[in-house]
Amino acid sequence: MRALVLLCCFVASLLLPGQTEVEDVSEEVPMRDRSHIEKTLMLNEDKPVDDYSVVLQRLRKIYHSSIKPLEQSYKYNELRQHEITDGEITSKPMVLFLGPWSVGKSTMINYLLGLENTRYQLYTGAEPTTSEFTVLMHGPKLKTIEGIVMAADSARSFSPLEKFGQNFLEKLIGIEVPHKLLERVTFVDTPGIIENRKQQERGYPFNDVCQWFIDRADLIFVVFDPTKLDVGLELEMLFRQLKGRESQIRIILNKADNLATQMLMRVYGALFWSLAPLINVTEPPRVYVSSFWPQDYKPDTHRDLFLKEEISLLEDLNQVIENRLENKIAFIRQHAIRVRIHALLVDRYLQTYKDKMTFFSDGELVFKDIVEDPDKFYIFKTILAKTNVSKFDLPNREAYKDFFGINPISSFKLLSQQCSYMGGCFLEKIERAITQELPSLLGSLGLGKNPSALNCDKTGCGETPKNRYKKH
Repeated sequence: MRALVLLCCFVASLLLPGQTEVEDVSEEVPMRDRSHIEKTLMLNEDKPVDDYSVVLQRLRKIYHSSIKPLEQSYKYNELRQHEITDGEITSKPMVLFLGPWSVGKSTMINYLLGLENTRYQLYTGAEPTTSEFTVLMHGPKLKTIEGIVMAADSARSFSPLEKFGQNFLEKLIGIEVPHKLLERVTFVDTPGIIENRKQQERGYPFNDVCQWFIDRADLIFVVFDPTKLDVGLELEMLFRQLKGRESQIRIILNKADNLATQMLMRVYGALFWSLAPLINVTEPPRVYVSSFWPQDYKPDTHRDLFLKEEISLLEDLNQVIENRLENKIAFIRQHAIRVRIHALLVDRYLQTYKDKMTFFSDGELVFKDIVEDPDKFYIFKTILAKTNVSKFDLPNREAYKDFFGINPISSFKLLSQQCSYMGGCFLEKIERAITQELPSLLGSLGLGKNPSALNCDKTGCGETPKNRYKKH
């Protein structure tokens, strides 16, 4: 009883009006210097914004004239659920933040943009806080845009998101911020992954929405913290969706200054152990170890290491911004290759169907046999043998069962019939775009030509390229 009385007296003494020292501790936390962010991302340089409108106009023309006709004719969008809009072609690079709940994704965005203590900072906390997909864009003034408005604006690249329904659009929000970094890049903050929550409880197809953003992201930050290293079903599904995008992924171990050296090494190893089965690459993924928030690193931690890691990550971000056009052209070319392969496969399915049909055949049974076992009819092997197609680019065989379940084979024409006197052949046009037009557009950027002078003749356009490995 005496011990209980002493404890009550001690607690009461802490609550006396004169005892204010405890309340002031949180206000005296030193803030971190931000000069390395401005220097690495070149935010203070007053260089003129490059005019890439001519390049983007040519890219848009190539897509509409050489790629989209074949894409629409063979309904590629129903196979991949990926429709390219003009807004997407002209959009800025997109950086996507993914990871478990409360690992510091929103805090990291606030830190990079300096939004702390402003009314437009992203809400953060120890509990799951972000329930929306938040898109941070550049604008003349601070402004919030509802998801319904974003999807209705055809000038933006988010209009295809309408297909995910009104429940999702209520969970989509845009914030315009007058920040120099957002003049060159767009940030997307996502709801944290909660392993004990089923996708149906969100009210919209969460995995499909994530896939939409993953397909369009130029850089993907997957953020963890030392307390959330376990991999559950939802996170495993997310990494399955990231396959093929390993070059865009950057894994971040955040809040690293909360740990002593020995414990940090153990956590680093545990993160590798958790991710090893999910990332199927020959080289281990690059993991950046630091603490991305505005407060200074905690004392007696590896502040020099954390700062170097942070600068290295910012350099990656800056590289994506600098290579904006190259990445955009490469993305359209990769899309064209997939559309071409899809068209060749549909053409092969159709040709096989026509060859197997006789006067007494049941067309439905004949085609069902072909779809159920395409290898028996050498559908995929024929494509590999007769065309310059990599086996690694071939789509999943099972996907065509669903595709032809929706689209009857009789609704398609052979590629040889997709030609006109004035417009030429669809297949020839897309092959010319893949092998000549898009590489030529990409090469013109690599030679250091002035983007606004791309319409000049081939002999005198641009400066003579310098040998970057030769001393001048």
